[in-house]
Amino acid sequence: MKKNLFFPFVLAAGLLATSCDQAATTTDNAAAGEATATTPAEQPQQVANPNVAVAEEVTPSADAPVMSFKETEYDFGTIKQGEKVNHTFQFTNTGKTPLIIESASASCGCTAPDWTKTPVAPGQTGEVKVEFNSAGKFGQQSPTVTIRANTEPNIVRISMKGNVEGSSVPTAGAEGPVKIN
Repeated sequence: MKKNLFFPFVLAAGLLATSCDQAATTTDNAAAGEATATTPAEQPQQVANPNVAVAEEVTPSADAPVMSFKETEYDFGTIKQGEKVNHTFQFTNTGKTPLIIESASASCGCTAPDWTKTPVAPGQTGEVKVEFNSAGKFGQQSPTVTIRANTEPNIVRISMKGNVEGSSVPTAGAEGPVKIN
C-alpha cells in the first residue's frame, strides 16, 4: 500500500519541480526577446546552394557550351494504352567549348531517355532519344526529361505530351472477371 502511494507522490513532486523551472525559463526567454527586439536584427548569412535557382538572371560565361534544341516539347497526340512512343530531340552546341551531358533523368518510370554520351563539339549536333511507354497510363500524360550538362544553366528540361486512350479489352469490374467470347 505504501508503494502505491509513494510512486504518485514522487511523480507529482517531479512535475512540480520541472514546471517551476519552465516558468523561470519562459521569463528569461521573454526578457531576452525584449532585449533582441530593441537591437537591430542580424541578417542571416546566405549559403550558396547549387540546387536552388538564384533570383538574379544567370549570365553564362562567354566560353560556356550552350545547348540549343530545335524543340523542347513534342506532342504525340492520342495513342492507345500499351503503345510506345519514341521521339528524338536534337540539339546544337552553339557555345565555344565542348558540351558534355552528365545525366538525363525521367519524371517517371514510364519514360526512358538515351543521350549522346560523347562530347559535342561547338557547332555540332547531339540528340536525346526519349521512349514513353503508355502501359498502365490513361488520360493526359506529360512526361519530362531533366538533362544535366556542363552548360549555364546546367539543367534543361524537355517534355512530351499527349492523351492515352483506354484499351478496348474489358477489365474486371464489381461483378468479377469479364469473360471474352
